[in-house]
Amino acid sequence: MRAISVIEVRELFEVAYGHSLELSRLTPDPAGVNFVSRTAKHNGVVIKVKTLNGVIPLEAGTISVAAGGSVMASFLQPEPYYTAFHVFCLKPRFVMSDAQKLYYCACLWANRYRFNYGRQANRTLGSLLIPDTSEIPHWANNANTTMYNGRDAPLVQNTPPNLDTTSWHWFVLEDLFEIKKGKRLTSRNRSNGTTPYIGAIEANNGIADYIGQDAIHAGGTISVSYNGSVAEAFYQPHPFWATDDVNVLYPRFAITPEIALFICAVIRQEKYRFNYGRKWHLERMRATMIRLPANKTGTPDWPMMTEYIRRLPFSSCLALN
Repeated sequence: MRAISVIEVRELFEVAYGHSLELSRLTPDPAGVNFVSRTAKHNGVVIKVKTLNGVIPLEAGTISVAAGGSVMASFLQPEPYYTAFHVFCLKPRFVMSDAQKLYYCACLWANRYRFNYGRQANRTLGSLLIPDTSEIPHWANNANTTMYNGRDAPLVQNTPPNLDTTSWHWFVLEDLFEIKKGKRLTSRNRSNGTTPYIGAIEANNGIADYIGQDAIHAGGTISVSYNGSVAEAFYQPHPFWATDDVNVLYPRFAITPEIALFICAVIRQEKYRFNYGRKWHLERMRATMIRLPANKTGTPDWPMMTEYIRRLPFSSCLALN
């Protein structure tokens, strides 16, 4: 496997310490300035506060990084902001797109295993190694960042309806889906391209690579790993190639992205049933039963599933197309 080119954080970004303000001494103001703390939620923003005389907010378009608390929680800040203690500001040393900045947020987050409550990132953030700009993948460079600009979404979202599973029914997977196998493709035979290559992994929507081969499976389907990261299920909106460690579920009903995401969550609950010695192979998957919301006629309650997903916090930010 090719070794990727890496570079220190300080070579791509100006690394500056934040304001170190205490929230208890600030005045809340709904029309004020975002206050970013060491939380991993809500883009790091806990409240808006009144502007302070003589204290200049950090620039919009920079990245906030928590050095303590939720260490390495990294967010692109679309508006000027103040910070709490132990929050850094990373300003690109050259022009970067929002998609590229978000990619580097993910890279920074991936380093959180290096730190804990007793080992913060204050001294080492600038020297952390992250991929060079030449290594930014195609999907990151071309990500659609217009879905959410960080300005209009309130900090508190509508809560989804309660899930009362007592009325749910059992359904055989093969009755709901035609299930097909993926196909083996060795790394030697792959070429570079734009076709998503779905592997038995638990991240990146299952996309392990982009290849030059034509897709072998249609979009609007669900990929499920039966080996490797067993039972990891992802909605695939676009045509793709799936490795032979992945089965592909073709719906026998009119599926929508929301319904697919709901079913993916249910399928992941089957993970505990399988392991290295008991794989979720094709025939076993076809016979598997899952529980889903059902209406009075005993058929799956698709509208309920759609409504549940749409009312999840920040569901409007999901890439459903």
